Amino acid sequence: MGKNMMILHDYWRSSAAYRVRIGLNLKGLAYTLAAHDLRAGEQSSPDYRSLAPQGLVPALEVRGDVLTQSLAILEWLDETHPEPAFLPSEPLARAQVRAMAHVVAMDIHPINNLRVLKALKADFGAEQAAIDAWIRRWIADGFAALEAAVPAAPFLSGEAPGLADICLVPQWYNAERFALDVVPYPKLAAVVARANALPAFASAHPGAQPGAE
Repeated sequence: MGKNMMILHDYWRSSAAYRVRIGLNLKGLAYTLAAHDLRAGEQSSPDYRSLAPQGLVPALEVRGDVLTQSLAILEWLDETHPEPAFLPSEPLARAQVRAMAHVVAMDIHPINNLRVLKALKADFGAEQAAIDAWIRRWIADGFAALEAAVPAAPFLSGEAPGLADICLVPQWYNAERFALDVVPYPKLAAVVARANALPAFASAHPGAQPGAE
């Protein structure tokens, strides 16, 4: 492995890691994957926590440094590899794209994260049917807001996919996985279809990753 090669610490079905895979692919950057099975608790091993103290994926190793938190990694990628841009150049448009990305990454995803779902079951006795309904509730709430915000452009981020699309596509995968009725979101469905037709998105799909079921 070359000294400039990046290592992405990953779990094939992690939404946050899926975002970073898309981002790296869009930038055309080479990286290797280091897989951690979240279901088996591998992210809590002392070795991994010495690298990423939160014990979460993704983490990106870059020339001896470690970056964590998917949005921080994506913004770093955009700052260090400006083309293609993940954010528009105009400040208002940048804020609008960030806001759409945050609907997914800060409002939907955190309360549907695996550790939260495990706590619902272990600490509050929630049955799987109730957990699945919980997941669908919060995805639907966020998707309703995003559907109303879809611009008159091919992608949430404008003429080309960017930060908001990178966040949307993994969340759409989760929506389908948990059988959310996506009929009320035709504009989002069209954006997702256009994105998934691109090699950068297709090759980042969970089903295309080593260890995928």
